Amino acid sequence: MHPKTAWQAMAQRPLSFLTSSWPWRSLAYLAGGVVVGAAAVLVFATGLVAGLVLLVVLVGVAPLVGVVLSSMAVATVERYRLRLVDLDSLPNPHREPEAPGLRSWVATRLKEQVTWRELMFTLISAAALWWLDLLVLCFSFGVPVLTFEAADGDTWPWAVFGAVVLLASPYTVTSWAGARAALARTFLAPRDEELGEELKEVRASQVRLLDSFDAERVRIERDLHDGAQQRLVSLGMTLGLMRLDIPEGSPLAERLTEAEGQLATAHKELRSLIRGLNPPVLADHGLVAAIQDYASRFPIPVTVDLRFPGRLPRQLETNMYYVINEAMTNIARHSGAAHAAVHGRYHSDLLVLDISDDGKGGVDPEAGSGLTGLADRLKALGGRMRVSSPVGGPTLLHVEVPCHFA
Repeated sequence: MHPKTAWQAMAQRPLSFLTSSWPWRSLAYLAGGVVVGAAAVLVFATGLVAGLVLLVVLVGVAPLVGVVLSSMAVATVERYRLRLVDLDSLPNPHREPEAPGLRSWVATRLKEQVTWRELMFTLISAAALWWLDLLVLCFSFGVPVLTFEAADGDTWPWAVFGAVVLLASPYTVTSWAGARAALARTFLAPRDEELGEELKEVRASQVRLLDSFDAERVRIERDLHDGAQQRLVSLGMTLGLMRLDIPEGSPLAERLTEAEGQLATAHKELRSLIRGLNPPVLADHGLVAAIQDYASRFPIPVTVDLRFPGRLPRQLETNMYYVINEAMTNIARHSGAAHAAVHGRYHSDLLVLDISDDGKGGVDPEAGSGLTGLADRLKALGGRMRVSSPVGGPTLLHVEVPCHFA
């Protein structure tokens, strides 16, 4: 699984990242941001002036129409530019007008939430973002140029400072480009209710698939509990009765003791499997209690810090449990870590999880680390996942999933 954002590329391979195209893409994104931001000021002002000129035609509406058109143009360009540093494309969330004609178009656009988010983003872009883009570029490249030109025998420390700034510029530029892209996606990405019918059906089919997997998991858990586990209990009772007929110290008694030990191990493993398939504590007490219970049985120490305003929706709660479970299983199997941590918060209709460990790092999703399955599960929920795992560690799995409490 190749990195899909500049942030992912920088976090996954901090050194080889320097020889990739991502620093150049980030540089192009910020340079374009300066141009687009300056143009946004001009376009925004032009749209407002054009609306005022047409005020005699559409009394009270024309200035707003001009502003809306300007912000839509800026948002369209930003969605296209975003692909430089974020390969997950942003679909246009605007609906088709209910009827032909300018009046219907205006009415439709003014009723859409995305219109006002685009307007807010345009204002932020014009007022601040492009200035910050320019500031980052000037610091990363202007400061080294000035220090090199001014350097002489007495001011060589400034030349060293300029060289350090220049060497760090790929990380500086990419860090701000990633933050800027995240802000743009926050404003311009479609919400669930704004997705087209085809995308809604795809999302619904993915959710139904997850539901069917969960239902099958519950069925398997019930069959194991009522079938295989009861048979193992019955077998244990049979072995106990056989021991009554076997002399103590005989070779057969020793083999019977060995068989009872293997049976006890199998029974313990089966109970652990059943508990992992459908933990009762999850259904009874929620995600936080379930993860705390799981962490108490984990082979290495785990710090659990999960704080939510209430019980999560049932489907999300179940899926988040298995996301954390699988991530922790990967830590136990592959990381060589001495400590792990699970941190979770709820921010503005977004569930944010960070799962970290102090292991050897170097996680490669293409090498069968299990992250592909996690990414697919999160995508079905409308969520995203980022991984930071430099060689030598530590590893951080960052998860964001839309969440709405009742």
